[in-house]
Amino acid sequence: MQESKVRFALIGCGAIVNKHIVALKRIESAEIISVCDINGEVAEKVGKEYNLPFYTDPHEMAHCEAFDVFSILTPSGTHASLMLDLVKHQHHFVVEKPMALKIEDADRIIRACDEQGLKIYVVQQNRCNMPVRKLKNAVETGCFGKIILGTVRVRWCRDQNYYDAKSWRGTWAQDGGVFTNQASHHIDMLVWMLGDVESVMAMTSTQLAKIEAEDTGIALIRFYSGALGIIEATTATRPKDLEGSISILGEKGAVEIGGFFMNELKTWQFQDNLPDDKDVFDNWGRNPDEVAWNHTEYLKDVIQSIQSGRRGLVDGLEGRKSLELINALYESAETGQIVPLRFRPHFCRLGQGS
Repeated sequence: MQESKVRFALIGCGAIVNKHIVALKRIESAEIISVCDINGEVAEKVGKEYNLPFYTDPHEMAHCEAFDVFSILTPSGTHASLMLDLVKHQHHFVVEKPMALKIEDADRIIRACDEQGLKIYVVQQNRCNMPVRKLKNAVETGCFGKIILGTVRVRWCRDQNYYDAKSWRGTWAQDGGVFTNQASHHIDMLVWMLGDVESVMAMTSTQLAKIEAEDTGIALIRFYSGALGIIEATTATRPKDLEGSISILGEKGAVEIGGFFMNELKTWQFQDNLPDDKDVFDNWGRNPDEVAWNHTEYLKDVIQSIQSGRRGLVDGLEGRKSLELINALYESAETGQIVPLRFRPHFCRLGQGS
């Protein structure tokens, strides 16, 4: 018997909504029910473009439409309050990264959803990239032996026009800086590959952008496994984007994935020959050339999780890991000290306002 479709209602009609709509329309077991945005003109534009009912009030949408999942696609600083406000409607949540800005808000969301038996899916679509999947398999099957070092680099260009286009961008209360926004996917990837973090040391600066938060940051990480990690992140690359990459070095091999968002396999070399080494670049070297391909793969996992009851790829607890690390990075940058995880922020300004 064919399973019924999983129905989505999308909240937030900014730039990212188009990727979610394109992705969901590709999936036979998905259905988009409606869209919502506090800006009526924006909601109407997207609704009419895709022939969907549109709303300005998510509560009205929840009362008028039948669906299974709220997709929260609004600015980062609104995620926590929206989810906590909407949990009473008893729909699951897909939420763009990060799930919240403050750790305590993430904990409140997880607790509230657990009490209602609801699932949380934090969008980290780059985990579905073809090269990333192959790298994760190599880590899990021990191909690296002892892992020594993991490095992520985000060298992107975001000029002042980008920040000025949306008043919330680069603010402590609603966005944070390059660590929280642009590098969030890369930080998630580093933790996913190397495991639990023991401690961090970070430095940040605001070099070229006139914003509250940082446009440039670096960090050193010590993992419980003994591996070390390096984060280099900036939106001050000029005149254009350079890379978004991850590299893993171990006693038996090294892998580097580059491209704009960790989507192109650059280096694959191991001491011991692996069965599919000769075809690895052909079969796993890059994503198919389709818009929102990795969003599609991620949302397929969401739907399968809901239908089967199994855990999703990035649930609330998994999404909390990178958020805790990001908070620790800011805590360290503010204090100039090594910050051990687990901790409670005292000086981190993320989610607090300037």
